Amino acid sequence: MGQEFWSLFQLETKKLLWFIGTTFAVIIAFQYLELPYGNVVLPLFSAGKIPTSGSSILQATDPLSESEIVNNVTILNGANSIGENALEIANKTRMPGEKDTTPRTGFVLEPESPQNKSLGYDDSYAYSPSPSPEKAPSYLTPPFSPTTNVTPNVTTALLSNDSKISSLQKDNITNSIKEESFRPSQNDGNILGKNSSINTVPKENQDSHIPIPEVTSISEMSKLLLQSHASYRSMRPRWFSAVDQELLQARSEIENAPIVKNDPNLYAPLYQNVSMFKRSYELMEKTLKVFVYREGARPILHSPFLTGIYASEGWFMKLMEANKRFVTKDPKKAHLFYLPFSSRMLEETLYIQGSHSHKNLIQYLDNYVDMIAGKHPFWNRTEGADHFLVACHDWAPAETKVHMAKCIKALCNADVKEGFVFGKDASLPETYVRNAQNPTRELGGNPASKKTTLAFFAGKMHGYVRPILLQHWENKDPEMKIFGKMPKSKGNKDYIQYMKSSKYCICAKGYEVNSPRVVEAIFYECVPVIISDNFVPPFFEVLNWESFAVIVQQHFLWHKDPVKYDIFHMILHSIWYNRVFSAPAT
Repeated sequence: MGQEFWSLFQLETKKLLWFIGTTFAVIIAFQYLELPYGNVVLPLFSAGKIPTSGSSILQATDPLSESEIVNNVTILNGANSIGENALEIANKTRMPGEKDTTPRTGFVLEPESPQNKSLGYDDSYAYSPSPSPEKAPSYLTPPFSPTTNVTPNVTTALLSNDSKISSLQKDNITNSIKEESFRPSQNDGNILGKNSSINTVPKENQDSHIPIPEVTSISEMSKLLLQSHASYRSMRPRWFSAVDQELLQARSEIENAPIVKNDPNLYAPLYQNVSMFKRSYELMEKTLKVFVYREGARPILHSPFLTGIYASEGWFMKLMEANKRFVTKDPKKAHLFYLPFSSRMLEETLYIQGSHSHKNLIQYLDNYVDMIAGKHPFWNRTEGADHFLVACHDWAPAETKVHMAKCIKALCNADVKEGFVFGKDASLPETYVRNAQNPTRELGGNPASKKTTLAFFAGKMHGYVRPILLQHWENKDPEMKIFGKMPKSKGNKDYIQYMKSSKYCICAKGYEVNSPRVVEAIFYECVPVIISDNFVPPFFEVLNWESFAVIVQQHFLWHKDPVKYDIFHMILHSIWYNRVFSAPAT
């Protein structure tokens, strides 16, 4: 009996060890291959909590040291900053752990602004009652003192949380600034989720968490972008195709781009890395194929609106759908899939005036995505990671936050605090187009010798920054032309002439971080001075906004027939570039 028991024990022990070994090998294999649902086995190896889409924490990797940054990439540092000559306005901040009482959930509704904007009126001369200005600390210092010396050599001023503001001021601002604007109803809030996350640098299978920063400076944005390109990968496709390998090959060629010397079309100091940009642009022209979905009813789908401050999304739609170079009718060859809806037409068509509810707008887009996913297999292959949208309306971040969360979003309202994802999303230039037949009409400004105004601003009193400008500078200095809402003039000639004759054009944030003044200033050869927290400047992937010059102007012009390096190609390049650097390895 003892011998039989021992033999049986040895046999069962071998079976047990074989079972454990096989199970462990299977787990390792699943984890290594990162199958679509590979996160299921991750808790076996880590006690860390797996973050979900409803998490209120930031998913990010630890910051990279300079030695760990991908080769052929330059980190912007203090030496590149032009803070010495920047306009200085204190940033809105909140103490860590303090409850956010700011009435924003991705969109801010001012009673008259959606209607005015949908009709193409800029807030600098639209006639409508101004809302009550937001409260701001009375002790904030003015952006300029009468003796401030601002030299015309500075080409762009960008404010950040590390500008010359004393620590005492920052602490006071932290405790006192509150924005006063519309908070959507509780029903609308549920659409975004109670604990919606802001994935500044997301990563698959990530288990390290850092708090969401209240204010992100331009230099910090640059580091976050590089960190994202080095670490972030979109969802591994449920099945691979030839286009996935083409994206990986493109990334390798961009990272190892040949050094560019003396390109007459590209002024190197204006770019994060001119060599990488040039190679990426060449590969886009050579390789990129886009599939445009034809489904969907007008006017929300396939109806480009070509004038007003939301014209960017309309011009891109018009030029993309008519393009023969990039568009393919074979979706199996497509690297990207375009969802051709207009956020401006969505608001104008479906929003019920005075309802303060956007549920029907969000539901419309949800139904559209469900229809696309049900009719075509391509959305389900990547859960939308290779799909992109181009939207300029202020509400677009909220309207696309759930069903289109994994899509590449080119947004005018590119706000770090409203869900903009570095390495995935793109900042869409908000361009005010006044003439659909000739979008570059009146291009250019006065010669430098005839720029008689030092700095100019005009606009309605949205937000807390603009009232401060007027408080300190309205009718205080003949060289500082700071106004509220300007009277309407034929063709807005008064407003345009001020921009053309000014050295600096102040682009002060309103309720949202973006403003058409940034592109207008470049258009009229006036140096843009951006005063806005957490605004991601257009084409941030490739342009070095801390060393700007008017020569970069070619990137911000619409043409009826697109030309090399113009705004259409630059928007498409930003989407292409982020897709290349977020594509998962095979």
